[in-house]
Amino acid sequence: MIQTSEQYQHIVQGCREIFLKKTTDYGTSWRIARASSLTDQIFIKANRIRTIQETNENKVGESIEGEFDAMVNYCIMAIIQLRANDGFGLELNPDEALSLYNQVADEAFELMERKNHDYGEAWRDMRVSSLTDMILIKLLRIKQIEDNGGQTIASEGIESNYFDILNYSIFALIHLTL
Repeated sequence: MIQTSEQYQHIVQGCREIFLKKTTDYGTSWRIARASSLTDQIFIKANRIRTIQETNENKVGESIEGEFDAMVNYCIMAIIQLRANDGFGLELNPDEALSLYNQVADEAFELMERKNHDYGEAWRDMRVSSLTDMILIKLLRIKQIEDNGGQTIASEGIESNYFDILNYSIFALIHLTL
């Protein structure tokens, strides 16, 4: 489990660096997006990965790893958007954005450690293609919950699904890069 924690933090650090660079380039323009728009953006990334996995063709040239990195960051942005209140400004300074990013990333890490303990690191025996499918399942669940106005009867909510996608993406990156 110590190895997983170190690998996980290594992946998050890389995603955080991308987030900071893009925040420098674009500011927090993503703040204008509704969480549902971020869901669709994550869906596009996951669907592209699945297409490449099935066809073994990558005509755009951007790496699968880069798409998983993007899904980690989009999940964090979506969680921030879900939690945003009216006093939350559209444009955040880089320190505010990083603080919010780190808060969500820390929560995701703690969730991963709890689930990883209970599930016995089962993800290590999973294929990256299965992790991609699990991400797509979670995205379809989120879309259905969004279409239902955020209401659930017996299911976990949108935020929980974003956390799962975030962690599945990190597991895929560990498989692919370490």
